[in-house]
Amino acid sequence: EVQLVESGGGLVQPGGSLRLSCAASGFTFSITGMSWVRQAPGKGLEWVSSIAFGGDSTAYADSVKGRFIISRDNSKNTLYLQMNSLKPEDTAVYYCRKQDDFTRGQGTQVTVSS
Repeated sequence: EVQLVESGGGLVQPGGSLRLSCAASGFTFSITGMSWVRQAPGKGLEWVSSIAFGGDSTAYADSVKGRFIISRDNSKNTLYLQMNSLKPEDTAVYYCRKQDDFTRGQGTQVTVSS
């Protein structure tokens, strides 16, 4: 059974940082491209970032470019999202998602507020 378990969310002040993690199991993580997507209150799902299965290629939405860093550790079957210089508009539920079939986890809430 495929499982994606996100963690690391929370409440942070504007300008702060958080590091999200996604623990993967039930599939061959090391050969699967992965993404982070988010959903803000009352809005649709928004793609945030993607990383190739080997970690050598990454992509970012314009809204997070230069502030967020996606990475992965295939030895630990874990995906990460380092979020810096957080803004109130980054407030959302963040999900990790498989690129092949769009399976995603239950999400972790990130709230940016003073």
